[in-house]
Amino acid sequence: MTEEEWTAVRLSLLVAVTATAASLLPGIAVAWLLARRQFWGKGLVDTIVHLPLIMPPVVTGYLLLILFGRRGPIGAFLEQTFGIVLAFRWTGAALACAVMGFPLMVRAIRLSIEAVDTRLESAAGTLGASPLWVFATVTLPLCLPGVIAGAILTFAKAMGEFGATITFVSNIPGETQTLPSAIYTLTQIPGGDAGALRLTAVSIAISMAALLASEVLARRIGTRHLPA
Repeated sequence: MTEEEWTAVRLSLLVAVTATAASLLPGIAVAWLLARRQFWGKGLVDTIVHLPLIMPPVVTGYLLLILFGRRGPIGAFLEQTFGIVLAFRWTGAALACAVMGFPLMVRAIRLSIEAVDTRLESAAGTLGASPLWVFATVTLPLCLPGVIAGAILTFAKAMGEFGATITFVSNIPGETQTLPSAIYTLTQIPGGDAGALRLTAVSIAISMAALLASEVLARRIGTRHLPA
């Protein structure tokens, strides 16, 4: 593999890990809110969360460019206040991947939380545990396989995201060119088929490794919570 191809692999891993880590806590919070609370506008919140799954990725990337670009309301504020620039940077690619993978994470965690017996939570509450402590000691350990599944889904989505990232941060080698963008570029140039095949094989290998790791972790966690 060429140095440019290795750079695309490293950048993809960095973007995917960052997107997954940034989505984890908000994903757990939103999933718990949708699974355990009834409030006005819940259907609207649920719709907004899942909107990136329905809209074309290019539309999502364009909306991110409008909002987080240097002239966008959020992007201008971040640059002027904190000196943070997201458009056409790898951090912007991580943001785009996090937005695209967020619905998958929330859905996996929400289903796992809904499967937890609420009587266990109520029993912990009657013993004097605060709601936060009940979540940390009862709900979260029991729904941990769903959290892992959501994180892996987000990671896999980030590794394969193309439309939103290329619209928001373009395809700049060494800065925003992730694996999908590099593969696309190689397919458009003469003699690039070999490089595209190499990166495709790497992408498949990373995805399979992530899925196997997810399966092993889920089994180990499930074994720990089996009754003695």
